[in-house]
Amino acid sequence: MDPRRSAQDVVRCQLCDTPVPPLYCGICHIHLCKACVGAHLLDESTEHRVVPFEKRGLTTKCQEHSTKVCELYCEECDISIRATCASSKHKGHKFIEILKYFEDKKDAIQKDLQELKKSISPICQEIVPHISVQKADLNKNSQKLTSDIDKHGEDLYREVDIIIKNVKSNLEEIDSKQLDVLNKQENEIKRTISEIVQCTTDLEKLLNSSDINLVTAYNSRNTEFRKLPPKLKVSLPSFTPQKINKEQFGSLSSLSNKIEVHEYTMDAPDADTSAPYRTLIDEPRIVKDIKTERLVRSVSCLSGEHIWTSGSDSIMRLYNLQGELMKSVKTKSGTLPGDIAVTQKGDLVYTDYSDRSINMMKNTDVQKLIKLQGWKPRNVCCTSSDDLLVVMISGDGRKANVVRYSGPSEKQTIEFNDKGQPLYLSYDIKYIKENKNLDICVADYTAGAIVVVNQAGKLRFTFNWSSF
Repeated sequence: MDPRRSAQDVVRCQLCDTPVPPLYCGICHIHLCKACVGAHLLDESTEHRVVPFEKRGLTTKCQEHSTKVCELYCEECDISIRATCASSKHKGHKFIEILKYFEDKKDAIQKDLQELKKSISPICQEIVPHISVQKADLNKNSQKLTSDIDKHGEDLYREVDIIIKNVKSNLEEIDSKQLDVLNKQENEIKRTISEIVQCTTDLEKLLNSSDINLVTAYNSRNTEFRKLPPKLKVSLPSFTPQKINKEQFGSLSSLSNKIEVHEYTMDAPDADTSAPYRTLIDEPRIVKDIKTERLVRSVSCLSGEHIWTSGSDSIMRLYNLQGELMKSVKTKSGTLPGDIAVTQKGDLVYTDYSDRSINMMKNTDVQKLIKLQGWKPRNVCCTSSDDLLVVMISGDGRKANVVRYSGPSEKQTIEFNDKGQPLYLSYDIKYIKENKNLDICVADYTAGAIVVVNQAGKLRFTFNWSSF
């Protein structure tokens, strides 16, 4: 039969062939009418899960018992389980009915979808043309600066040519004066030599003469000739080039990108779709107990299996979850690291308060990433965009701020609130972290407060634990 001329057959009960059956067995994967449900459930060779047709697919097999259907969801283990498993392996955990969990998840997905369509996507669409405008401005500005640099270079060439001509002219003038002096002395000494030659000839004639009158009339000129002209030593001019200062040509302004965050922030409960289903536990649960070689002050996870630690000496140590020391690295200065963090790429970063530097270890090579002037780095964290957030203390200890770096480039400085008041006290340890809303959270130990600003550095709130 030509499929283009035939209609697709309707769904039928797979026991009695009744069209459009309203039920479905999620275990046997067959369609059932109401009349056949009883007979199907009497088949005890396997378990059954009969649901309305529109809810088909809402069954999942137990990971421990592959032929059994899950009725519950364990929030702590994040898996579907059977009711019988709840009283054994999952004893004491918190559960939710699997269909209720499914519906809650659907609600969360619907909210995310609406948020993406109505809020996040339109904002992103607005950003694209803004970037295009900035790219055009960047190109236009670059062309203008290139023209300005060329013009300034030509002006500088002209000035250099003038300077060279003046120096050469001065040299010619000096040479001319010195040459006049040498020529004058040369003429004088040549005249004296000529007179001596003539005098020598006359004396030789007198010696051979018998004329008494000529001989007795001779007057010696040797006394005159003994007065030799002074030996002149002229000083030769020299050229002392000045060190070329490249900064005299001019310089470009430093790269500075200002971050402007759209005033759109998700409410904390909805920031993570899993948040509504994970509740805070009353008592902390120890997952691993790792014995370290020295007192630990800072910990940063490299992966789910390894952690970096730093503490009371200059050595940073990498442990696995079995407590085995995998690697150790010493700071370049030999002093205690201020704090440690791990980048998204897995590179270790540490601050060195003593030599005012921020350092990064790639493989086994420790590189000085940033050398500071006037400020000392304290605590550090890595953001979701792989920027570094660093708590800074001024050299005199009177000011504190938070600086965002992208590689070695400074992108943002956070120091004051909208009223121009300092956000942070000027001394002591300040632990820092970026949360899932991209807010920057600083635990100011001395102030007894947690200061939270958004990505743009605008104060959201301050939580003072000293009042509790």
